[in-house]
Amino acid sequence: MGLSKALHPVEFLKLVREYDMVSGPLLLNSIAGALPWFEVYCGILLVLGVAVRGTGVVVISMLVPFTLVVIRRAMSIATTKGIAFCAVKFDCGCGNGEVLICGKVLENSGLILLSLWLLAGYGKQLCVRYNLFRKQEASPQTDPNPAHPVPVTD
Repeated sequence: MGLSKALHPVEFLKLVREYDMVSGPLLLNSIAGALPWFEVYCGILLVLGVAVRGTGVVVISMLVPFTLVVIRRAMSIATTKGIAFCAVKFDCGCGNGEVLICGKVLENSGLILLSLWLLAGYGKQLCVRYNLFRKQEASPQTDPNPAHPVPVTD
């Protein structure tokens, strides 16, 4: 998702501005310019299996506030328009265009859970680095070092 934002920085800047969280143009432009590339970088690290736990912490630290801000904006829209929260649909700036907010909150919650799973150390088998560079385990039927027999004791 970061790549779609990075390739369309003006559109992403407009979406960030709609949250009214940042007023200074320099900070607003910096966020809109850097955040998508930071997301891409985190995604690459996760796929490659480099610094997985640290990246999981960073992803959680981005997803939780983003999700809370989206919920706050959706609640404001629901109150203003007098519609149900799950009927609120807008472009949250996540890279998918307009989405129903209940679906987006569920998606982000799932991503937070997956990040916690990575943080706990369970995701390394899914990483490219782990699959490419792990040592092949010796099978019990073959002796890994036939020149040195293992002494048998009773």
